[in-house]
Amino acid sequence: MNKKIKVKHSGIIKLQFYDDFPDGALVIGEAGKSVPFEIKRIYYITNLSNRKAVRGKHAHKKLDQYIFCLSGSFRLQLDDGETKQNFIIDSPYYGIRLGPKLWHTMTKFSRDCVILVLADDYYDKSDYIRDYKQFMEYVKEDK
Repeated sequence: MNKKIKVKHSGIIKLQFYDDFPDGALVIGEAGKSVPFEIKRIYYITNLSNRKAVRGKHAHKKLDQYIFCLSGSFRLQLDDGETKQNFIIDSPYYGIRLGPKLWHTMTKFSRDCVILVLADDYYDKSDYIRDYKQFMEYVKEDK
């Protein structure tokens, strides 16, 4: 991934990988090393056959996450309240940080898309901001 991150509360990590062609590739991520936090939750999204699907559409107050595309591709839109940036995510070796106070939306999924997310905390409904107007008010108040 050659794109520079412009939005706040984000970044790129590259996982260690070994390409053992033609016998596949091994990708390694370690909590506290390549993933800079203790992983308390993982989740994945699959069966994205609806090309018009829109996922995400929220931000978090405290949660820190890394998102990976294990197979296929999708478009990730990030918004920190001041700057917006789009990425095509299509490599299992690179993860994008979805830090706190960062609105994210995912679209344009390939049929074979599989998304993996690593999170630094357990699910907490009260940590979600699901309304964009409330998100903008939240980031303004935080300045």
